[in-house]
Amino acid sequence: MSRIYLVFLLLIRSSYVFGDETDVEKIMKDHQIIPDVIDKGPKDFLKITYNDKKEVNLGAELTPTQTKDEPVVEWNGEANAYYTLIMTDPDAPSRREHQLREWQHWMVVNIPDKALNKGEVLTAYVGSGPPKETGLHRYVFLLYKQPEKLHFIEPYLYNNSTKGRSGFSTLKFARKYKLGQPIAGNFYQSQYDNYVPQLYKQLGFNP
Repeated sequence: MSRIYLVFLLLIRSSYVFGDETDVEKIMKDHQIIPDVIDKGPKDFLKITYNDKKEVNLGAELTPTQTKDEPVVEWNGEANAYYTLIMTDPDAPSRREHQLREWQHWMVVNIPDKALNKGEVLTAYVGSGPPKETGLHRYVFLLYKQPEKLHFIEPYLYNNSTKGRSGFSTLKFARKYKLGQPIAGNFYQSQYDNYVPQLYKQLGFNP
């Protein structure tokens, strides 16, 4: 293989993996995340990796078993900047019947630079748990750059309860705290598997 051809392949791979405005926004429009969750797509690709090395890849399907534990999230953070990370499901209880839209799965705010573990957890992580026979759900990750370190007046939602997680609006939340448009994003799709009843038991949830 020639060196020129190899460089060409690497450039294609880099564009696909790290994304750009066209890649991420177009795919989110194709999957109707725009306008179901946000009104404008993020510019950059948000790298998200689960424990078994499964990467979130712009709509590719992952199982609830694969996504039950909190993932590693990576981005190019800026010094002296603060970020908000949101994970949300707009398809609760199903994509067709979404009366509970959106269902909060995770929210961390006041993240300094790119140190997610130093942020303030408003909503503790809960992995995907689509009810049986509700088809694929979209699980959307969005990263916002805050104008400064903020005081968030929101309830703390813990990982042993479903209380307070439904009826969330990412768009309204971003407007409330003047977060602007998301700067990076990603999403996967998931449907019921045999782990879901175990998750519901942990949450004290009886659908």
